[in-house]
Amino acid sequence: MWAIIGGTGFERSDAVSPLEELDRTTPFGSASSGLKRVRVGEHEALFLPRHGSQHELLPSEINYKANIFALKQYGATRIVSISAVGSLKKELEPGHMVVPSQYIDRTKGMRPHTFGGQGMVAHVSLAHPVSPLLSSALLEIAPELEGTVHFSETYVCIEGPYFSTQAESHTYRQMGATIIGMTNFPEFALAREAGIAYLPCCFVTDYDCWDDSIPHVTVEGVLLQMKKNNQLAFSMVPRLMNHCASMKTYDTPCQVSCAGIAAGLMTPRDHLSATQQHVLEVLSRGQSQS
Repeated sequence: MWAIIGGTGFERSDAVSPLEELDRTTPFGSASSGLKRVRVGEHEALFLPRHGSQHELLPSEINYKANIFALKQYGATRIVSISAVGSLKKELEPGHMVVPSQYIDRTKGMRPHTFGGQGMVAHVSLAHPVSPLLSSALLEIAPELEGTVHFSETYVCIEGPYFSTQAESHTYRQMGATIIGMTNFPEFALAREAGIAYLPCCFVTDYDCWDDSIPHVTVEGVLLQMKKNNQLAFSMVPRLMNHCASMKTYDTPCQVSCAGIAAGLMTPRDHLSATQQHVLEVLSRGQSQS
């Protein structure tokens, strides 16, 4: 089952038809409002606007654990994560799509970021946080898309909601980051714990604030560019789904590196609470695609 995490309004594309609203209740509270089952072309999928149906949640207020758990319990095995980002590299222009392969976490520890804890200890590898098979599939169809797509970039995730200072923007560039956003962490890490293949599709809206010769990021500019970026997103998702459906390679079981939290469990199961055992059972269901 495909799952799409995106900004409010993505489901309004002609390519996406709502089928039913879904219960958002999880052991970690409610998932973002607007969780539903949809049809994307010939494919059924889950759709979740991470900021809520009215864009009412700050990046720090999003219940990432509930979001990923809800998608997992409804059968998600692949996530296409759509988000807006700033560019820290001249070649990554507004309007381009970027598929990062690595992340730098610069959030402030405010966001619950693991399904473990409180008596349950587990470790998963984040060495390669993005699904190589889904990234390869997108690379194969990239020439057909109505826009420019970049691969193998590095996303730095900041806490927000404010944009960076110029000193921070320069620092992130020196660290090797090439795009900047506020929402992919802990989303990608929780998807890994849940054993769900994760494909981030990041749409450049601005150049942050590192270059004074270019207008610095503003909300108005972001919103204007997001509307333009939607067309590329709308054309990409159904084509990616169709391409993966035609290639048996993309049904290969997930490798150990993304097998999920159950594979990295260190605490004996009989020492876990009933709720933790239920969470572990849900997160262990099936095998995602790597």
